[in-house]
Amino acid sequence: MLAGRSMLQPVLLLAVVASAAAFWPTAATAEDRVRFNRDIRQLLSDNCFACHGPDANTREADLRLDARENAVEGGAIRPGNASESEVIRRITSSDPDLVMPPPKSHKTLTPQQKSLLTRWIAEGAEYEGHWAYLPPVKAEVPAGASAIDHLMEKHWKERGLEPVDRADRRTLVRRLTFDLIGLPPTADEVDQFVADERPDAYDRLVSRLLASPHYGERMAIAWLDVVRFADTIGYHSDTPRNVYPYRDYVIRAFNGNKPFDHFTVEQLAGDLLPESTQEQKVASAFNRLLLTTEEGGAQAKDYEARMLGDRVRAVGTVWLGQTLGCCQCHDHKFDPIATRDFYTMGAFFADIQEPIIGRREAGMNVPTEDQSRKLADLQQQVAAVQTDFDGPHPELAEAFAKWQAEQLARLAAAGAWQTVKPTKVSGTGKVKLQAADDGSVLASGANPDTTNYTFEAAIDQKGMLGLRLEALPDDSLPSKGPGRAGNGNFVVTEVTAVLRKADGQTAPLRFASAIASFEQMVAGDKHPDGRWSAASTIDGDARDPKAGWAVLPEVGKPQQLLLALAEPVDLAAAEPLVVEIRQQHGNGKHTLGKFRLSVTASADDLKMAPAPAPPREVVDLLKVPAEQRNADQTRQLFGHFKAASEELAPLRQRLDDARKAVTRFEESLPKCLISVSMPSPRTVRILPRGDWQNDSGEIVAPALPGFLTKAQPAGDRRLNRLDLARWIVSPENPLTARVFANRLWKQFFGTGLSRNTDDLGSQGEWPTHPELLDWLAVEFRESGWNVQHLVQLIVSSRAYQLSSVPTADLVARDPLNRELARQNRYRFDAELVRDNALAIAGLLDGRIGGPSVKPYQPAGYWENLNFPVRDYDASGGADQYRRGLYTWWQRSFLHPSLLAFDAPTREECCADRTRSNIPQQALVLLNDPTYVECARALAVRTLAAKDQTPEQRIQWLWRTALQRTPTTAEADALRTLYGKHLEEFQKDPSRSAALLAVGNARPPEGIDAAELAAWTSAARVVLNLHEVITRN
Repeated sequence: MLAGRSMLQPVLLLAVVASAAAFWPTAATAEDRVRFNRDIRQLLSDNCFACHGPDANTREADLRLDARENAVEGGAIRPGNASESEVIRRITSSDPDLVMPPPKSHKTLTPQQKSLLTRWIAEGAEYEGHWAYLPPVKAEVPAGASAIDHLMEKHWKERGLEPVDRADRRTLVRRLTFDLIGLPPTADEVDQFVADERPDAYDRLVSRLLASPHYGERMAIAWLDVVRFADTIGYHSDTPRNVYPYRDYVIRAFNGNKPFDHFTVEQLAGDLLPESTQEQKVASAFNRLLLTTEEGGAQAKDYEARMLGDRVRAVGTVWLGQTLGCCQCHDHKFDPIATRDFYTMGAFFADIQEPIIGRREAGMNVPTEDQSRKLADLQQQVAAVQTDFDGPHPELAEAFAKWQAEQLARLAAAGAWQTVKPTKVSGTGKVKLQAADDGSVLASGANPDTTNYTFEAAIDQKGMLGLRLEALPDDSLPSKGPGRAGNGNFVVTEVTAVLRKADGQTAPLRFASAIASFEQMVAGDKHPDGRWSAASTIDGDARDPKAGWAVLPEVGKPQQLLLALAEPVDLAAAEPLVVEIRQQHGNGKHTLGKFRLSVTASADDLKMAPAPAPPREVVDLLKVPAEQRNADQTRQLFGHFKAASEELAPLRQRLDDARKAVTRFEESLPKCLISVSMPSPRTVRILPRGDWQNDSGEIVAPALPGFLTKAQPAGDRRLNRLDLARWIVSPENPLTARVFANRLWKQFFGTGLSRNTDDLGSQGEWPTHPELLDWLAVEFRESGWNVQHLVQLIVSSRAYQLSSVPTADLVARDPLNRELARQNRYRFDAELVRDNALAIAGLLDGRIGGPSVKPYQPAGYWENLNFPVRDYDASGGADQYRRGLYTWWQRSFLHPSLLAFDAPTREECCADRTRSNIPQQALVLLNDPTYVECARALAVRTLAAKDQTPEQRIQWLWRTALQRTPTTAEADALRTLYGKHLEEFQKDPSRSAALLAVGNARPPEGIDAAELAAWTSAARVVLNLHEVITRN
């Protein structure tokens, strides 16, 4: 069972423990001159900069050790004279009152570090600009040579290291396939490559894998980590949001080899590009991936500050490799980044239109090409019917004249009631409300147990004394309505109204009485205990589950609720009326299906009227005598007639049906939050010590980071996100190309050339191969930001193709493999552990893109996920077998299998996952239904070939899982286990039945249950082998 584990592992571990204190792969040797960037900067940063660094607010003794002029001026450092330098006196002092670092800092310099500082000062104490902030320089490479190999071999030679041999061909094809597409090769693919003796066989393999649609999926995993992609908002309720099309965009971008500069600009400012495409707008969802909240009691200014900080940290991590978040409260303690840089960077994102607190919008429709064609067809059908409807219809002249006479009669009978057409109408609980030309509002979409409708309208009359709510029937409603309950009923529990002032304040309106055209009766009692009365709608108790206006059994016909104000109200033209119709009754789903509101200023109208007055615009047109109307007025009035004409009812129905078909189809389309720029950005000010309650700080505008550039685009124009994005990928910025090249190197070697992939600042690490990192960065930029070009260079290098098995010399001299004289081996990322098992089992669904899916999850895991309480419904069908990167990413309750294998929650940007080795991982592989089901499916495949011996089946099983034959010891062990389990399952059929019942996929008919269960046990062991989940 341990065939895949190297016997060198215990030796390697002992070597690491024994030499870790002294080993520093890039430290100066006795023959080298000490270099500030390589040997001194991080030493000072770790131990001294907190008190003697860039942050003026915490600087002590007015001493800066990050700036040579200041350090030399005061005598702290005397170049060439270490013994007279105060720094050396202090670090070697035994006096606790003088020694540096002071005891209270809990930092201590080692003898090696003290010696290094002494040598550096004795050699002249030469400072260097921080390596990452200097423009990368492309090293000279002999013509025709591989730059990576040339620079690596030069590095090994300088250190007297002998690299290991090239890995065997089976290891190479497995390594390359996992690294480039994240899936295992088949046994046939391995055999073909091993047997391929053509000199370009490896290059052909690289090209084939780069062309695979699964390449984009593999590359996307690291990017989704660093941009903190997730399906939920993160804070408080951690509710869902629509962003999965962004993940599909990332996959397509890598598959299409989109230039990285375009990739960058589209994500930061795709919405600002001229004539931006759907793809570019979806890319701008990057700006919406931050944590947000829907908590009712949250403070808007607090979350505005949090959201600004989140975005600044993201840009700092993703593209700059800098810890900008350290500057939210003070200047950076280790790097030359000011608090001002933090807030001017945040100001770039102040234009994004979004609620600071509350539910995010559904997002922009993101149809596929097929869906776009279908939508165009539906819209064309609407346009065709609309053209018919908009025609002159001369045959309706007589009916039009009759209608005008009827409207004038209605106007005379209805008194002063004025129908109010909404300017804005919305419903909670995903209810869709659509206003019609006659002022009526029709509900569709979800019908939740309870909901509130909010109706806003501008009132163009001077006064108001009453409000009328009409509940209207409609053929689309159950029993024709007016309600959406199955019996056509509704229950309105409360009606409130306010006037919204110009300054944003509201003035509540108080109702004195309420009457209705009908109130629900129970067994002849009109409304027992006032339960169904009109009066209950103004009693101030909206949440009483027993009281509200209802109309059963008088459904299927119009009903009215008249509400009289306690006192007349004078209306100003700029004061919209906002009415809330609350429906919180305990009888779930008893909500209004269609309604209309009217207002009056006449006390005579506060009684049941035979019909409402026509809308105000119709009244105004009717008041103009027919012979005096101009053509436009006649056309408008004819339009109102057509909207109500019985003669055009069939055509209106066709038009309504066509529009509803478009609406239904649009509602079904994928949606994605995108960036939308506001014309007036939010105000951004520097928050002293990061205190969101302190408004005393200076207001700032967007500006490029001052620690990297002093130049700002000329003119008075306010900079925007597009300016920032273009600067990030400009030659003036030395960081972006280095950051990406370093992360790409990590993906193919397990560790970056600079180990801190999220921090290339002073707290980061001097690169082990600085010339190589610079060469890669310049080559990346000069290639047109060609990602696949850089990938191909790396995986084609000799260093990449080395064996991961170290020699004894390398174990002793380079136990952490920082000099890269061999390859690294490490466990797969969480998603690849799943993908590998599904692929081996033959269950993997290889579709590219689409919504997130929910693998099996322990019952009750979401028990404490509240506001609202949610049930976890595992995906069915092929969705259950999709790749790991499509797993639903619930930030506060990440899938436990992903957590066990170190996937990040993505509450923050993650440029470097931890890689642990814990017991929970083995338990997941043994007991998670996904892996049990994979083992059973693999067992079914093992048994598919008839008339084979157990030995032959074991050979097949090993080749399928590992593309090699088992050793004699491995085969014997698995055969013994199979026989033991077969006997146990034959004795107790209930155990085999329980094992085979796990998961959705059912085993085929005709297979002996005990035998299948025994081979399932054998397959579980194979899937748990170290070698199966390890990239060598």
